[in-house]
Amino acid sequence: MQIGIVGLGRMGGNIARRLMKAGHSCVVYDANPKPGQDLAKEGAQAVSSLEALVKALDAPRTVWSMLPAGKITEETVEALAGLFDKGDTVIDGGNTFYKDDIRRAKTLAQKGLNYIDCGTSGGVWGVERGYCMMIGGPVDAVQRLDPIFAALAPGAGDIPRTEGRDGLDPRAEQGYIHAGPSGAGHFVKMVHNGIEYGLMQAYAEGFDILRNKNSEALPEDERFALNVPDIAEVWRRGSVVSSWLLDLSAMALAKDHDLSKFSGYVDDSGEGRWTVEAAIEEAVPAEVLTSALYTRFRSRQEHTFGEKLLSAMRFGFGGHVESHESPAAAPAAPKAAE
Repeated sequence: MQIGIVGLGRMGGNIARRLMKAGHSCVVYDANPKPGQDLAKEGAQAVSSLEALVKALDAPRTVWSMLPAGKITEETVEALAGLFDKGDTVIDGGNTFYKDDIRRAKTLAQKGLNYIDCGTSGGVWGVERGYCMMIGGPVDAVQRLDPIFAALAPGAGDIPRTEGRDGLDPRAEQGYIHAGPSGAGHFVKMVHNGIEYGLMQAYAEGFDILRNKNSEALPEDERFALNVPDIAEVWRRGSVVSSWLLDLSAMALAKDHDLSKFSGYVDDSGEGRWTVEAAIEEAVPAEVLTSALYTRFRSRQEHTFGEKLLSAMRFGFGGHVESHESPAAAPAAPKAAE
């Protein structure tokens, strides 16, 4: 099939590469011409504008947008809608807020256009491993583009079949699903990312506990100098906590035992926040996911005002001098009331 791709960053460019390897034809565009030029050497048709992209595609046209959520995606979808003809389709593969998908789908449907939201997981490894996709949109449009999704998906691989799946949608076993109407794909991906936050935080805290078992604050006979890279590696093999996230952790620790090249600053894409908001709307308790999100906020600060207040209160009621303070610099404890 022929498809246009807008946004040739870490994932967009590799999506084009994986599709071309499967025999599909890609017309590509990015505001930065360099990625398109590189893909042209690999067989893509690179163009210099959205107008040129639409003209290069045969009807019914399909354009996959792989841009950051927000203004740039909004403007791109609006521009494509103005250039498209009835029956054409926009796929948004970025991390868009699902309520924006619902709104856009209604607007495009009034013009006879299809809007598909595709939650896409796989990161920079997707070109080799494939992309897990959670798709929302009209049934007919999603079905027509099944060859595209099938080519991008990882396939069944060597993962054993889940018992009891006879009669269920076989696409799930291949690594992609049609989750429901427009917005459903990104909603599922949003919750996926919220869970990812929690899993990552659990690993981070666990390995922090392991690493600090040699702390001088512990009795000497209770200190262990644990080999954290080896622990990560052995857990990958037969442990109930094995996962791709653990694989990535083991790789990072093997290369840099102290993780000295990392700052500890942890950003969030927005989907963790949206997942927490959805939990609030649904009155669903989500303590782990919420805590993991707040920890990411915490990682971006040295010490918060709240933590300083905690320190002040601890000194006030118990005379506790925090380890980073000099006792001489601490204020004198108030005298007991007579």
